[in-house]
Amino acid sequence: MILHLIRHPKPQIEPGICYGRLDIPAEDPAAVARSLLGELPAGLPLWSSPLRRCRMLAEQLSSQPSFDERLLEMDFGSWEGRRWDDIPRAELDAWAADVAGYAPPGGESPRQLQRRALDFVAGLAVPEAVIVTHAGVIRTLLAHWQGLPPEQWPQLVFAYGSRTTVEVPR
Repeated sequence: MILHLIRHPKPQIEPGICYGRLDIPAEDPAAVARSLLGELPAGLPLWSSPLRRCRMLAEQLSSQPSFDERLLEMDFGSWEGRRWDDIPRAELDAWAADVAGYAPPGGESPRQLQRRALDFVAGLAVPEAVIVTHAGVIRTLLAHWQGLPPEQWPQLVFAYGSRTTVEVPR
């Protein structure tokens, strides 16, 4: 199966703020869509995270997008909407010590995010699809398919509005 994984456009949020599940709009999804439409095969089914920064782009790319909560960004729990500098150092250190397994208070771990994203992909019954989602989802999926250890996950970086195409073994 071929998947075109697209990260949403740049969110309209002040730099330095932790956001995952915050439902914030993105900058100019129409411009990103125009660029992507020239790169993507026509007529592919499209699934998206339901958050606005993805939804707005998905609706520009497809007349019939489907939305699935398993494509949401990581839930940062009590960190959501806070400045990274205001998050207790001990919590950030705990996350750095266990990149895949640590869950912020009231949130989820990257490993939990990975499980739900893999569950979504396992349920796809199409030869090729477009998925509009978040960097965390793309990162954990590619880390799984590439067999990367958790300490290397942060090295996978994706630009806003970018497309990553991958062939997933069935």
